[in-house]
Amino acid sequence: MTKPGEFYQRDRNLQPPAYTPGYKTSVARSPGFAMISLQNSVSEITGPVFGHNDIAPIDNDMIFNYAADGESAIGERIIMHGRVLDENARPVPNTLVEAWQANAGGRYRHKKDTYLAPIDSNFGGCGRTMTDDNGYYFFRTVKPGAYPWRNYVNSWRPAHIHLSVFGSGFCQRLITQCYFEGDPLIPKCPIVQTIPDQDAIDQLVARLDMNATIPLDSIAYKFDIVLRGRRSTLFENRLEGN
Repeated sequence: MTKPGEFYQRDRNLQPPAYTPGYKTSVARSPGFAMISLQNSVSEITGPVFGHNDIAPIDNDMIFNYAADGESAIGERIIMHGRVLDENARPVPNTLVEAWQANAGGRYRHKKDTYLAPIDSNFGGCGRTMTDDNGYYFFRTVKPGAYPWRNYVNSWRPAHIHLSVFGSGFCQRLITQCYFEGDPLIPKCPIVQTIPDQDAIDQLVARLDMNATIPLDSIAYKFDIVLRGRRSTLFENRLEGN
């Protein structure tokens, strides 16, 4: 049996172009000149190091990690879980995964978020965890709401959770966001539609997982994060290729 190669050529046809006028913010943010490569310092490549001792037991439970005693976040309770994998489907263990999101009404806990939905005083909207030896991670949270944004007169972002994965240092941080299976706003979102390949969009959608659902408690969604290769997850800060 032939062993899979260790390197896969990047498929740049999967990546959204930096300049996409339908996503208005890209007009100002897209570079006008070719990008250059900068040499990383040793400290950028090797640090900081994250470990299980840096993570509190409740850090990955956004239903309770910001709530007052005896209280909990408001909304549809969900479990977001999956594995962090490399290009050959091997687990990536002991990796820091962070998540942040809007609340059930579609509002972030941020001073610049002025959406009319109320703030949930028991929901901070962020969590973190470490992958185990099998690359597995999970968060417990509430399903975020859709929210309007000033792209066109009636633009709405689909419900989504932002995720970041750290390597051995900050310069290796990768950021993505996952959507939810069946959301009718996904094909209408100008940001999602900058991605030219439907299979790549599908890889950003968390699938309903009834096997991991807790009856009378929480619905589960499964979202694997693939760091490189043919099935690589798209990352927001690696638009030139993962």
